[in-house]
Amino acid sequence: MTTRNSTPIPARIARVRETLAGWGVSALLVNSPDNRRWLSGFTGSAGWLLVTPDQALLATDFRYWDQAQAQAPDFTLFRLKQEQKVTDMLATIAPTSVAVEANHLTLHGFKDLQKVDGIEWKPLEQTVEPFRMVKSPAEVAQIRAAAAITDRVMSSVPALARPGQPEKELAWLLEKSLRKNGATGMAFPVIVASGPNAALPHHRPGDRALQEGDTIVVDMGAALDGYNSDLTRTFYLGEEPPQRFWDIYNLTLSAQTAALGGMKAGMTGREIDALARDVIASAGHADHFGHGLGHGVGLAIHEDPRLSTRAENDVIPAGAITTVEPGVYLTGWGGVRLEDLVLVTADGIERLSHCPKEPLIAVAATNHQPPTTN
Repeated sequence: MTTRNSTPIPARIARVRETLAGWGVSALLVNSPDNRRWLSGFTGSAGWLLVTPDQALLATDFRYWDQAQAQAPDFTLFRLKQEQKVTDMLATIAPTSVAVEANHLTLHGFKDLQKVDGIEWKPLEQTVEPFRMVKSPAEVAQIRAAAAITDRVMSSVPALARPGQPEKELAWLLEKSLRKNGATGMAFPVIVASGPNAALPHHRPGDRALQEGDTIVVDMGAALDGYNSDLTRTFYLGEEPPQRFWDIYNLTLSAQTAALGGMKAGMTGREIDALARDVIASAGHADHFGHGLGHGVGLAIHEDPRLSTRAENDVIPAGAITTVEPGVYLTGWGGVRLEDLVLVTADGIERLSHCPKEPLIAVAATNHQPPTTN
């Protein structure tokens, strides 16, 4: 069981209380796991938080009573027994108006809540997500440690990848290595995309065998006690890459370098995205960079803020942690993506990713004996 860390839970509760009037409600009901953990410290898989101007309650069942008391001492535990539901807590407290998480609550769950008499319900697309964008020092330290694990494992790819090896085998070796190096879980399933599969940004590793002359995109992240990292490197398996590889690789690197060198707090997500997108577009590959430049990383692997063309009004705050990951993808050939994790500061960024960007994997240097997968 994960115990409570030193994050400022009382300050987070206070911030919610200060915002209730702005939301036009007398209480906030939280059921999404990431928001629930951020606001209380509770890591159990089932539970509801209710924050009012003078109460903070956590409703959960018998499986989590001891855990909830240990992890969330700032919340009063409401013990759900047998067939009880969160509606039993609401009927006891009887708030007049309650905000709920529209992006996380199911239609069935919302209809269940509406059975409680006397409550006006207000679905909100965002509740505490904007507060989560600025990371506390403890959160930064946790993500920094997760990023260091990912750096070490990514640096081992040239020693693990070899011709004839299925993508899914390399992905499994990397997952095992992440765990051996201290990860408590995967931020997401490891991506290994080789040859033409590298043109698929979220390719799932399969049976395709790595071949000499392949471009290989590897994307992975360590989870460390709930917090995540994210890192992508692109490799070339062989001695002498063709000019086309270098053209696409260097273009992607130039785009990322421009973004890393120009981004800072106070810019919008669209403005930061343009730093890299304009470089790629000027080389004639505008249509081959179809996703946003980056996303926030924290308790969720994809969270606010967003660096994209759609983030025109989203100002990026100091203290946010985001990815910077331009990519160029050519159907039938492959693709290149380079991704680093950064802490946004008032005058620039602090890099949290430090894995080298050396793409060549010399075939002569690879291990031709199949590595154990036990």
